Amino acid sequence: MPNDDQLSLGAVIQAAQIVVPCADLAALLEFFTGTLGFRLEAIFPADTPETAVISGYGVTLRLETAKESAVSLLALRLLCDLSALSEGVARALTAPNGMRVELVDAQAPLNLPLGEQEFVISRAGDAAAWGVGRAGMEYRDLIPGRWGGRFIASHIRIPAGGPVPDYVHFHQVRFQMIYCKTGWARVVYEDQGPSFTLQAGDCVLQPPEIRHRVLEASPGLEVIEIGCPAWHETRVDHELSLPTPQTRPERLFGGQRFARHIARETPWHDGPSEGWETRGTGIAGATNGLASVRVLRTNTAPVSVSRTHLGEFLFLFVLQGALSIDNSEKGHHLLRAGDSCVIPAGLEFAYQAEANLEMLVVTLPAELPQTEPPIA
Repeated sequence: MPNDDQLSLGAVIQAAQIVVPCADLAALLEFFTGTLGFRLEAIFPADTPETAVISGYGVTLRLETAKESAVSLLALRLLCDLSALSEGVARALTAPNGMRVELVDAQAPLNLPLGEQEFVISRAGDAAAWGVGRAGMEYRDLIPGRWGGRFIASHIRIPAGGPVPDYVHFHQVRFQMIYCKTGWARVVYEDQGPSFTLQAGDCVLQPPEIRHRVLEASPGLEVIEIGCPAWHETRVDHELSLPTPQTRPERLFGGQRFARHIARETPWHDGPSEGWETRGTGIAGATNGLASVRVLRTNTAPVSVSRTHLGEFLFLFVLQGALSIDNSEKGHHLLRAGDSCVIPAGLEFAYQAEANLEMLVVTLPAELPQTEPPIA
């Protein structure tokens, strides 16, 4: 007869995954999906994949990058409703043959680390920073430390262009946006009508778990992607076809609306202080004030300003021209086109913007608590 613990486990287990450690995830994933016909269910992180979940022939495998010494250590991962599990039942078990059995939450809440703000500069000329990520896209990590896992900023490119080997997928995120820096991409989103072309200067908000797909790209496509938290899953949806037959622009995904900013249709307005012009994207409204994404530019004359922000996140990416930033602790730094920085809260920086500077500014929250006059 089964004991009480066995009955409790049987009632809460929803699915099982065999954990397969590997030294080369890309090679093993290609073997299972290309040679054996398994299908991809999830992969993460997108810029440097370390874990992939695949299924086929009645089993689900979780391929995990591991050190050589751990490659032979198979495990069984049981997805459960942990809230219904009896008290005292261990979350890790060992089978009689020594196999590790892990009990994990099937519907785990989004893990949002507290994070640790730091001053980070990323230079466009660092060729060694580029690596191959999901769907063959090339990634440059703009915040290597990820602010303790709270934010990720990626410069993504597709050099060759043409059809993109993407699939209908979604992300478990708190916030995610894409800004098209160079070239164009044809994309399609759940309940947002037929596919459309994202062109240089355009921007989209990808609200939590909206299904989407990149269909095609121009040679030399480059985009900037900001996500929170840094570590989040990309999950494949094999059942949904895009575009969906219905168009529902007001639909909420995790409390946010999809937003598409078309640069050529959006006028410039006077900026937050003299000498600046700004072009908004509608993301502040679509996220109910969670975040703001805008492009700032100077007029014909250089502009100087000092400020301290007290918010959660301030990201600057120079699109053209040059920006000098100075701080008594962090020193003097000149940012040119393709360079970026994240500014921690509480430190006063002096900014010197050259004439004809243009830069992307992303903030959380949308209205940063700050000293005046603001730069964003």
